[in-house]
Amino acid sequence: MKAVLALADGKIYEGEHFGAENEVEAEIVFNTSMSGYQEIITDPSYFGQMVVMTYPLIGNYGINPEDFESDRPYLSGFVIKELSRVQSNWRSRGNLEDFLKKNNVFGIQGIDTRALTRRIRDKGAQKAVLSTNTSDPHKLIEKARKSPDLIGIDLVKDVTCKKAYDWNESEWTIQNGQTRLEKTKDRPFKVSVYDFGVKRNILRKLTRAGCKLKVFPAATTADEVVATNPDGVFLSNGPGDPAAVPYAIENVKGLLGRVPIFGICLGHQILSLALNGSTYKLRFGHHGGNQPVLDTNSGKVEITSQNHGFAVKENSLLKDVNITHLNLNDNTVEGIQHKTLPIFSVQYHPEASPGPHDSDYLFNKFVSLMKPRN
Repeated sequence: MKAVLALADGKIYEGEHFGAENEVEAEIVFNTSMSGYQEIITDPSYFGQMVVMTYPLIGNYGINPEDFESDRPYLSGFVIKELSRVQSNWRSRGNLEDFLKKNNVFGIQGIDTRALTRRIRDKGAQKAVLSTNTSDPHKLIEKARKSPDLIGIDLVKDVTCKKAYDWNESEWTIQNGQTRLEKTKDRPFKVSVYDFGVKRNILRKLTRAGCKLKVFPAATTADEVVATNPDGVFLSNGPGDPAAVPYAIENVKGLLGRVPIFGICLGHQILSLALNGSTYKLRFGHHGGNQPVLDTNSGKVEITSQNHGFAVKENSLLKDVNITHLNLNDNTVEGIQHKTLPIFSVQYHPEASPGPHDSDYLFNKFVSLMKPRN
């Protein structure tokens, strides 16, 4: 079936539909990862967006629920060059097209994704419409232009958990030709996790580092979290504009000085806002598993996985906050640490799955901050 992708700037792309049918409106961004499409599709941080994969062949290793980052897809649309009709992977439990159809996610293939990516890079992330049910593609352009912008919209409320729960899974290991959950018996550190759209591999990494986790809804107050007597608090990733989640900012303010804090991605931005910093929307964001980041303390460069459309303004941070990491592509802030309080955060994803794993050490850094309290 023919499908049409219309951008708000007036450009139209025609391709072949796969997955769910009908029509969807969302912001369009590109991801430069060569693998990991399962993790991308199920990452809650993509809520409200459609994703263009720059790698040309997608679906070649099928679908495997063990590698999902949540219980379902959260993105609105998936744009690729070519859908593989063959799945070659001993862990595969199905194919990509059936998975998207089952979960009502719109896919389009046959698009010149290189040209589309260059357009997004040059003109910026923008609103778009994917459709199979219109005879006039130009009407879709008007729909795209009239669709809501991500700035100022609280998307966290749509992806956070409804009630608190315990998490006990560690990472997957391969034993005797089969994947099994790694057993982690020694978990001396109680950690409260704010779920702004948390990825499962973050929870697995924290568990492996020795953390006993309780995950809380995003609107949980600081006093409610502190009442559980945690050794530390983790602020998760999530979708959209951090400034549109004022209740989360106020909750984090209420935790400052009371408990060690570690934030990732949206959690990093919310922590920065709680420290009286400010944020802004990037032109086309950082989405991919190959982003170079400089550790300003050691001078080392980490290759990182990233997925964000907003960033922290460098000159907005207070004097008692150090910038610990910088993006080498555009010099944006990628990490901060408080000078006197046990608080730090990074914009990128040290839990990356699949890889890179350069930043695994950050989970042990968090544990080291909690040891004096344990």
